[in-house]
Amino acid sequence: MTKTRAHKLKSLPIGELSANPGNPRKHGREQIRAIARSIEAFGFNAPILIDRNKQLIAGHGRFEAAKLLGRSEIPVICLDHLS
Repeated sequence: MTKTRAHKLKSLPIGELSANPGNPRKHGREQIRAIARSIEAFGFNAPILIDRNKQLIAGHGRFEAAKLLGRSEIPVICLDHLS
């Protein structure tokens, strides 16, 4: 039987998080604005995934959009079991 981990959703200050410099996906300015409009219209429905060092694993576009919107905190799930 495989063990599953329960991941907790929490909100962290944006300033505590850092983008992964090795992220292969690059988001253009217009794409970030489109993501920001989506967040404004529908809310922040998909949390950012971070590692134990608070570095982004997934959600770089949402992270940049949240900064553009002036958000002080962002919903995250910490995947601290990854290496």
